[in-house]
Amino acid sequence: MRRNSKPPPSPPPSMQLQSALDRFLLQLEADGRSPHTVGQYRRHIRLLIDWLSREDQTGELEDVTDEDLAKFLASSTVRKTAAGTPRKASSANALRSSVKGFFSWMSMAGMVTSDPSRLIRRAITGPAPPRALQAAEEERLLSVLRKAKGSEAERDYMLVKLMLASGIRLSSALALDMADVDLAESTLLLRKVKGDRVERVLLGQGISEVLATYLKGRTNGPVFARRDGARISARHFQRRFRALKEKAGIPGEVAPHSLRHSFAMALYRKSGDVLLVKRALGHASINSTMVYARPSEAALREALTPSVR
Repeated sequence: MRRNSKPPPSPPPSMQLQSALDRFLLQLEADGRSPHTVGQYRRHIRLLIDWLSREDQTGELEDVTDEDLAKFLASSTVRKTAAGTPRKASSANALRSSVKGFFSWMSMAGMVTSDPSRLIRRAITGPAPPRALQAAEEERLLSVLRKAKGSEAERDYMLVKLMLASGIRLSSALALDMADVDLAESTLLLRKVKGDRVERVLLGQGISEVLATYLKGRTNGPVFARRDGARISARHFQRRFRALKEKAGIPGEVAPHSLRHSFAMALYRKSGDVLLVKRALGHASINSTMVYARPSEAALREALTPSVR
């Protein structure tokens, strides 16, 4: 008796890219991905959707081909920023990863018959050295803050000093409450850390004493607050930091995160121990820390200088 062969699988139902993106973002949130990750996927796939619209594509998920994705990734939309300047290689790679991650998930979820992103490869690039402040730049920045008057200037000075001395991220510093500061043990409890973890950070004696003076008489509320006592936002401090770095005459792309890089570079120069830097920064992977393991020019010159016999 002849067996009935299985009918071929039915094609996935028709779906617009925007609807597919909404389902994908929901899954990312369900998987506990950070708001930063979810937002990056949203921006990147929206770039693709807008580009396809300008190319008179249907906007149907199933209609996107590997050639469409290749044309998109080779287009000026990807190669240039919204301001028209060349996009960094690392940023373009992040966009490639977003497109690949989106369509790979759609394929696994059975929403497309084949994965059009299967041929996408990240460009081979070396890690860019982090932009850390030079010692003279740090001093100029702190000098500008010391000369400024008022409670906001005092707060900004303490925030910059703490980030330079501990390497904590801006978001972690701004989330600190008085209950998170243990001056007796010289520690901070960071409740807002990348990866939704809680971390305990050790403070050196010098910064611990400066912080104790700044917090004298306070028992509750955010450590870094506005005049009305409310917590300041990252965006607010970033604006203030831009003005400060310009007043200090610091060139280039310098942001609050550069203070974390400055701490890491200084700790590596002092210790020569990349594992110690990893522990101080709270990195989950040593690969994230290796970018700081760069010998100084002075050390390289000394190594290249032949010894006298």
